[in-house]
Parts: sequence; structure tokens; C-alpha cells
Amino acid sequence: MSKLDLSQFEKKIEVRNIKHQDIDNILKLQKACFPGMDPWKREHLESHLTIFPEGQFCVEFEGEIIGSCSSLIVNFDEYDDKHTWDDITDSGYITNHDPEGYNLYGIEVMVHPEFRGMKIGGRLYEARKELAAKFNLKSIIIGGRIPNYHKYSDELTPRQYVDQVRNQSIFDPVLTFQIMNGFNVMRINPNYLPDDKASNQYATLMEWHNIDYRPTSKRHFKTAFPVRITVVQYMMKNINSFEEFARQVEYYADVAYDFGSDFVVFPEIFTTQLMSFLEEKVPSKAVRKLAEFTEDYIELFTDLAVKYNVNIVGGSHFVEEDDKIFNIAYLFRRDGTIEKQYKIHVTPNERRWWGVQAGDKVRVFDTDCGKIAIQICYDIEFPELARYAVDQGANIIFVPFCTDDRAGYLRVRYCAQARAVENQVYTVIAGTVGNLTQVENMDIQYAQSGIFTPSDFEFAPDGIVGECNPNIETVVVGDVDLEILRRQRKTGTVRQLVDRRKDLFEVTYKKADDKI
Repeated sequence: MSKLDLSQFEKKIEVRNIKHQDIDNILKLQKACFPGMDPWKREHLESHLTIFPEGQFCVEFEGEIIGSCSSLIVNFDEYDDKHTWDDITDSGYITNHDPEGYNLYGIEVMVHPEFRGMKIGGRLYEARKELAAKFNLKSIIIGGRIPNYHKYSDELTPRQYVDQVRNQSIFDPVLTFQIMNGFNVMRINPNYLPDDKASNQYATLMEWHNIDYRPTSKRHFKTAFPVRITVVQYMMKNINSFEEFARQVEYYADVAYDFGSDFVVFPEIFTTQLMSFLEEKVPSKAVRKLAEFTEDYIELFTDLAVKYNVNIVGGSHFVEEDDKIFNIAYLFRRDGTIEKQYKIHVTPNERRWWGVQAGDKVRVFDTDCGKIAIQICYDIEFPELARYAVDQGANIIFVPFCTDDRAGYLRVRYCAQARAVENQVYTVIAGTVGNLTQVENMDIQYAQSGIFTPSDFEFAPDGIVGECNPNIETVVVGDVDLEILRRQRKTGTVRQLVDRRKDLFEVTYKKADDKI
């Protein structure tokens, strides 16, 4: 099997500002989303882009616009409590947009019916929240539809309906979504949108507060850059199909999404779980059968990264390239793009049982949360790799691992913590637990996964953000702050990166012509 062209699996998704050439597609999208309601006119959208282009977002997936949202800035105190949509938007033209205002007002969110369930609305709401932070706005306010209310209007008042939705006794596709995204109900406005018959013309006025708002100044300072990580301590157990494996993996992607994670990390060669139903006992043959699932694996994780809006470090997987077996870790970005890191140092066990070959490139990857590196298990035990990755800008090193006893686990753990200290970098280890009784050389697993920091006052006292209990199936979720890391590298109690004696020693990468 030759090298896979990863571009054939990539599914490009992007949240971006709307452009004038998108207007026709936005108009078509609205007709698909809101049949029976008065659509935008071209002049409305042209006015939005002229007056406040930064507040107009769309989601483009594989070249097609599948979602959009519009907004403006207002001083909300200047509007009547019972305002209508026409009042707050100047009949849709947003000529009342106030750059000196204090509130971002959201006036529409659309997601194409065929793409609902892919967390597209969540991406648009996150774009609005980032915009509110960028402009130092007090809050985001929306007038939300309650499209299922017409089903209950004979028995419930609007307030009773809203209360039951808040209590999760009733599901409303708009109100439930807004509550899950951190918005609180302020009041209920009648006659908000005259053509919204499903809501009986009612709307819930809702608000999300920007906790980083600074009332004394419009100047902007970066005070934090938090990155949330979900680490999966994955249970290896016998399964009967790839579909069963996919269900388990998707469960953890969903967990990471629910926690609002930026990354979810799976362990090294956890795809060997698929060997439990392959009925091949000879390891060298079983690993090649496993490699036949490479395309299914890549398609699965690409879809999950996009659907759950999370960057996935997909553990690692045995891949056949040019008749050789490699241990490869893939990065599945939430924008649908893919990268890969070959394991550089192959253990004697991997070489003897499976014939795994060593990779020869050290990669550092750009993400929407800064630069990261992936070092698979044994690789973290070679300090030169981490030092080189940090020199190339890595702030987080992810370490998928698979160890069969406590001694092997501790080698990975102690080295990961050492790399965090000596390179002033965050390290994350994710391992497998359980056993595969039917798979040769994968029978017993040992792990205690965790997230580690440098050792200084700004970080956790023991250098541990969080860790799993050993040898159980679970996750650990933790935040690391890249801004604290940046400051600590310059002004920490010790500054290993600054104080290195480069006049005496340095790490030299012999493939310096490779693109990082």
C-alpha cells in the first residue's frame, strides 16, 4: 500500500466573515431554513456588510455555505423593554449600529436543515462570543424564537412554556440550544417577529455576559489564552465490528464537545482493538489486516472533528506504506484538515512483533490554539525531540502512549513531566487500559493519563493540571493557559529556555531542510 493522500479525506470547514459574493448563497440558505417567513432582501445584506462587516459570519463546508448569522452593536439601555425585531434592526438594515455601544445584538442564526447536528450553530455562537471579547462588549443579547410554542399554546402561556423548556420538560430547538450556550432569559417579548407563526410572534429576550468585560477602558490586553483539553483513558475490550469501535470513539468526542474542549486526545495504537474481531493470531499478519482500516479510521475522525468542533489527536494507528508498517499519529483539526506524525523511535517490542519501521521527521503543527507537537510514547523519552519541537514554537506536546505494566507507564510519565519542566511546555499523556484477551501482544494495559505543567508559582503546585485514576476507563479535562506560559518563559523563577548555554551545547536537527 502506497502512502495515502490525506487531502482526499479532508473536509474543509471554516467560520469566516461573510463577503459580498456570498449574498446569493445566503439568500438561498434562508429560504431553506425558514420556509414561509419573509426572507432577507439583497439590500439588507449589502447594508450589513457596509455598516458592520465584522459582525456577519458564515460557515463554509466543502465550498458550500451551510450556516450564517448576523449582528450589530447597540446600547441596549436605549431600547424599550418590549422592542420588536424591526425596532432593534432598523427593519433589517442595521443603520442604527453603534460602534461605541456596549452590547452585541444577534439578529439571526441559520443552519441548513441537511447539516443540523454538526454543531454549526455552536460555531457561530462561539464566533459571536469571540467578537464580543475582541470589542470589549458587556454582553450578547438575542431575541430568540420559540418555534415549538405553537404546539403548546392552547395549554401553556409563553412564560409557562419557557419555564418548562428551562426545566428540560419540553425541548425547543432554538431556546434549548441558546440555554445550552450560556444564555439566560431576560423577558418574553410579544409581537417580536410578525411572520413567525410557529412562535405565535413571541420571542425570548436572552443575554450572555462577557465575564472579561472591562468597564473602565476600551483598550485591549491579552490577560489569558486558555486551552481546554480532554484526555481519554481508553478501555481496550473485545468488540465485534468497526461500527462498535466508531460508537465508542464518538461517545468521547461528544464528551469533549460537552465540556467545551479545544482538543481531545486518544491513546497510542488503540485501534488495535479492531484486531479482536479480525481472527488472525499471527501478529505480523494481523497488523497488516488492521492497516486495511486506515481509510475508515481517517474518515471517522475527520467527520468527528468537524461534527463536534474539536481538534482530535487521534491516538496512533498502524499504517502500511510502500509495504512497510509505520506507527502514525494523526491530528484531525476541527476545520477538517489533517496532519500526521510518524513515531520516530520504535521499541524493540514493536519491531519484533509487528515489524514497525521508524519515521524520520519531527513535525510541529499550527492549530487554532497555537503550535503543538505529537510525540508517540517512546519518543517522549528522548529529550532532544521535545527541545527541538519547543524551539520550533510548540506550546503543548501531546503524548499518546500504550504500556503494559507500571514500569513502562512510569517511564512515559516521568519523562513527560521532565520535558514539561526543562522546556517550559505543557505535556499531555493519554494511555490505554484493560485487556484484549484474543490479541497477541496486546493482552494487558496499564495507564494513568494526565496533563502536566512546568514547575513554578504560576502553575499547579505539583505540576499536574489533572490526572485519571489508574487503570479505569475515564477522562480527565483540564485547562492550560498559553499566555501564562508565554510570560513564565520570560519572567519565571527559572528560565530554562533563556538560560541554556548555547555556547556549550545545542540540539541540531539533521533534516533541517524539511518543512515544519
